[in-house]
Amino acid sequence: MNDSHTSLSRRRILIGAAAASAVTVGAAGAARAAPPAGAAAPARSLVVRDRIATARLAGAPARFQADFHERLDAWLAFWSANSPHAWSPPVQVSGRVGADGAAFTLHAIRVTRDDETRDAFAAGRSDAAHLATLASLHHHFPSVRVEAGGALRVIDGPAGWTGSAEQVAFAVTACRELWGLRGADAADWREHLGRAGHTADPTSRSGWAAFTRAGLRRGLRTDTY
Repeated sequence: MNDSHTSLSRRRILIGAAAASAVTVGAAGAARAAPPAGAAAPARSLVVRDRIATARLAGAPARFQADFHERLDAWLAFWSANSPHAWSPPVQVSGRVGADGAAFTLHAIRVTRDDETRDAFAAGRSDAAHLATLASLHHHFPSVRVEAGGALRVIDGPAGWTGSAEQVAFAVTACRELWGLRGADAADWREHLGRAGHTADPTSRSGWAAFTRAGLRRGLRTDTY
């Protein structure tokens, strides 16, 4: 009996030790596989570019995240396609790229008209073209902020209605300044648009795209052609 009991106890000890060893090895493997707590995600590679779409980037070439630069290309091509026929495609863009390559602060868009280079958009100039350019950026980016001095800062991401304070502020201002709906405010701007004949829901994906496109064309006065 004693020998049997001793043998059984030893087997239990050996089985328990093996199980503990397996848990230890598994935990160690998981620890090696997982990144350290608080470690930063691997940095995304950046590309160096000296222009956005057809326009030269003022100053030195800048480093962008590749997909963000492609979105900026699409935005400026969209802005140009809806600009007056008398303007050339943008020849220069003045702005600043964020350190991570995924944000851009726009200061000016320059075009050629009557053989002269002009600022079609300028950050410090509060006019319909400023609001139109703001609309074009809202058309392509989820986060657009008006900085002190009028510069426009965008962050990479898919476009669409988010209901942010910046989007609502733009929508109310566009209703008042571009559609002439002076009574529009943050609570009822959509109803004002509806009464003015803008039938698409501006808070839907397609409705927001239509509203911002119309805002660009109204601001640049190209909505008649």
